[in-house]
Amino acid sequence: MRQLSQRGASLRDIASQLDISKDTARRDLAAAETTDATPVAPSVETPAQRQAHHVAQAETALRQLCDAAQAVDDATPAHTITDDATARRWARQLRDTAAQLSRAADAFATYYPAAVACDTEAGVSHRD
Repeated sequence: MRQLSQRGASLRDIASQLDISKDTARRDLAAAETTDATPVAPSVETPAQRQAHHVAQAETALRQLCDAAQAVDDATPAHTITDDATARRWARQLRDTAAQLSRAADAFATYYPAAVACDTEAGVSHRD
């Protein structure tokens, strides 16, 4: 939601894309701005602590990504009867998200080619 707002999307556009009401979008954006405005004391972390923090963030993000992908798969949007505008929005969101994930996977493969090679050699496919 915050990214859409930063890209200049209107409340109506944000609400439409996220399938929420304009009031919910307004409230959530206001809450996010309040959270952003809260001063945070500078942290004094060691490099090892920063690395551990980044690993934990990545683990959480990937777990959430897998959960979200499973939820979309379970919802079977391709087999859901809906109006044309919603179908176009869903198709656009799926394509855009797939492109983002493809870029992330490519970057990961660049930095960790051995990990990707292990999956390939083991016959593991993530595109079932």
